Amino acid sequence: MSDTTNTGKGRAGSPSFINVASLGRKNVRALLFDMDGVLFDSMKNHAEAWVRAMKANNLVMSHEDVYMNEGRTGEGTIDIFAQAQWGRAATAEEMQYIYKVKSNIFNTLPHVEPVAGALEVLQAVKAMGRQRVIVTGSGQKSLLERLESNFPGIFKAELMVTAFDVQHGKPHPEPYLMGLAKAGISAEEAIVVENAPLGVESAKGAGIFTIAVNTGPLPDKVLYDAGADIVFPNHFALLEALPELVR
Repeated sequence: MSDTTNTGKGRAGSPSFINVASLGRKNVRALLFDMDGVLFDSMKNHAEAWVRAMKANNLVMSHEDVYMNEGRTGEGTIDIFAQAQWGRAATAEEMQYIYKVKSNIFNTLPHVEPVAGALEVLQAVKAMGRQRVIVTGSGQKSLLERLESNFPGIFKAELMVTAFDVQHGKPHPEPYLMGLAKAGISAEEAIVVENAPLGVESAKGAGIFTIAVNTGPLPDKVLYDAGADIVFPNHFALLEALPELVR
């Protein structure tokens, strides 16, 4: 493989071809993966469910708002919009109710498939002998329960961080700091694979080299502005560059 990789749209003001070899990381022991938009092509359903659930509870949220807030815990998302539009914090009961409505709507929407190329990337990481860690702001049990069936033998329950585990969701660094702790590694021994700006901020706040795979509608610039070290247009581009990135 050439050391120079076409990353697609490229960083604003920068060429689309990046010397991947120059970004290679030594002593990588684990890769930490977000779930929605990275492993499952679920963001369209999340966006639709959020918009409808918020509207049913007198809150306005656009599809773009969902993508920009991707990675927050459900309660954190609801509270931000409540404070902005109701002029007060949402109560615990309100947050629980609205998130339940959102989850119920999500479960009625078309079946979510894995993101193309995600399994191949995970299999390559496993073949390299590196740990695989899930770090997600999601509490969507219907997807969490599918990880083993869609990605058999890839993840271990003790190496997962979900919305149920953290006090502060993304963009706070706590989720990725917890992922490092569960894997027993330092930030210098990890790489994060994200797709959302708040997830990138969380990972960079934890001091971790961060790859973004742009599977959504946001421009690459949003991910680079959040701190991504490199942005790929899909998992197949990441797979091609993986041997150079993980040395």
